Amino acid sequence: MSSTTVQSLRERSPSSYSLKIKNFSQLENLALGSADGKYLSRLFSAGGYNWRMILYPKGNDKDNGSDFISMYVELDSSSLSTPSTEVFADFRFFVLNKKENKYLTIHDVELKPFNTFRSVWGLPQVLPLSTFKDPENGYICLGQCEFGVDVIVAPPPTNWEILSFDEKLVYPYKIFWPVKNIFEILGHCHTSQRFSVGGKTWAIELYPKGSRTADYNKWVSIFLTAADCETLKEDEKIFTQAYLRILDPRGSNHLSRSITKCYNKSNSSWGYFRFVSIDELKNTYLDMEGALTLEIQFDVVSTTKHSLP
Repeated sequence: MSSTTVQSLRERSPSSYSLKIKNFSQLENLALGSADGKYLSRLFSAGGYNWRMILYPKGNDKDNGSDFISMYVELDSSSLSTPSTEVFADFRFFVLNKKENKYLTIHDVELKPFNTFRSVWGLPQVLPLSTFKDPENGYICLGQCEFGVDVIVAPPPTNWEILSFDEKLVYPYKIFWPVKNIFEILGHCHTSQRFSVGGKTWAIELYPKGSRTADYNKWVSIFLTAADCETLKEDEKIFTQAYLRILDPRGSNHLSRSITKCYNKSNSSWGYFRFVSIDELKNTYLDMEGALTLEIQFDVVSTTKHSLP
């Protein structure tokens, strides 16, 4: 018996299907006349699908079930809505013990996937034939016995999300923002015009003298803001890979910092409190007229998608 197989006794009879046999010897002879030595029950319904119980009265030799009662359950593939449908189910097999007036219950604790490629699962070693056939054990009396199965279909997921980290834009998307007279800007924060990338609206926030009191007049702060985050659902996310740059007006020594973050309703802005010091900005990144140019390059913009069946 597998390490994931559990045995117990219960009083309640099988709820999905029961096979009551009046003469077990005749069943054995009937099974011997079949190709694989098995008996197929009629179809029964469980969990919205059609099933069939399979009984090997002398064991399934091909599945290491020789000298055991072997039992399986088969999904009727024609009851699947599409050929690619997969059904996860828990199944429990039963053998009535008349002496105990209870059912021996055997089941595998792991859910099994049923589909068009594998429609049969079961247990090759439900009960040793020697144990079953001994009348003293209570499983058979005057040739009469009873087998059964419960099939419990796991419900399909009702909520899920698809999160992709490789939905790269066809081309890296770049936005340029020239800012003139940066240190003459009135107000604490200077915000770019809004722009659309990846189906979302964005803006750049520039703090010429720093966004924190401790950094005031020492550092320049720059952030990328998702301007329409308020329209997101509570647990929806926008995964973004982007680069914020201050362009070098005299060459190619641009100052670049990456942003790899998930934006959501409560975290709509990511960036750097200390993007560049004010001294370095004045010495390196302002042109002859005291202006600078910011660039934002988007590589990935991917939104989690919550789906209902």
